[in-house]
Amino acid sequence: MLAHAVSYWIRGVDARRIDVEAHVVPKTLPGFAVVGLADRAVQEARQRVLSGIVAASFTFPDDRVIVNLAPAREPKQGSGFDLAIALAVLAATGQAQPTSIARVAAAAELGLDGRLRPVAGTLAMAEAAGRAGLQALLVAPENAAEAAMAESLPVIPAFDLYEAVQILAGRADPAPAPAPPPPRDLDPGPDLAEVRGQAAARRVLEIAAAGGHDLLMVGPPGSGKTMLARRLPGIMPPPTPAERLEITRIHSIAGVLDGQVAAGRPFRAPHHSASAAAIVGGASLRPGEVTLAHASVREERLRDPRQISRGAGACVWRAARVGSCQ
Repeated sequence: MLAHAVSYWIRGVDARRIDVEAHVVPKTLPGFAVVGLADRAVQEARQRVLSGIVAASFTFPDDRVIVNLAPAREPKQGSGFDLAIALAVLAATGQAQPTSIARVAAAAELGLDGRLRPVAGTLAMAEAAGRAGLQALLVAPENAAEAAMAESLPVIPAFDLYEAVQILAGRADPAPAPAPPPPRDLDPGPDLAEVRGQAAARRVLEIAAAGGHDLLMVGPPGSGKTMLARRLPGIMPPPTPAERLEITRIHSIAGVLDGQVAAGRPFRAPHHSASAAAIVGGASLRPGEVTLAHASVREERLRDPRQISRGAGACVWRAARVGSCQ
């Protein structure tokens, strides 16, 4: 029998839809294969899914099971497909309702005991699932509040695989998804009013904050570049609701979100020895420092090649007002 479920994975700062197809081939040698350019973490899902299905009081088939993650041309990463794979296998074996599973999106890691564990990026997944017209998003309880921030579709938290199947079959009522949490109060940081002197530099900061301009500060160590750069977020206007959601989505994808909506603009200060991949993102398709500073301020320390060649060792500090994460 053939059945499918829907899941999502994060590529860059976007959630991409993945159709999880499960086919049980009778009268063949037992086996469990996952195809569709799956990486090591996805391949290891076979063991988690098998153990989780058995721990949830279901039966794993003795026939050959083939799971395809479509579209197959895109590489898949992470453990967020576990729940969708398990639901597709159960639907293909007649232990769950295929129609109800195909109408919802599922994103959670599966423990060996069948419990659902949280994954990163559920806010972006909820937004994408709402745009796709799906009826709900099934997640671990720890991700429910974050996914509810999207307000684009109902969010169903489930404790384990057994409860998820019962909810989708209509035999159990889902726990109400928690309301989106209020914006957290961030440390306002140092105040520009504390600076005495530096009248020209303070005026430049005010112009850059008011107009959203990039700012380049050049000077020897100890001249006050860092002190001024760290006070720039305090004079910028507060983020709009749309900007707060974008900041929260990016930090959720990066795995640095603590389950709350960002109330202020983040300040990123990467070390001067940070690699290019750490600054702009690398092959892992995770957000870099530039993306994490979206709609806010990034302070970066760079050595000036002209000064280094003369042995002076001067440094260039750049506090950039980043306006786009693309």
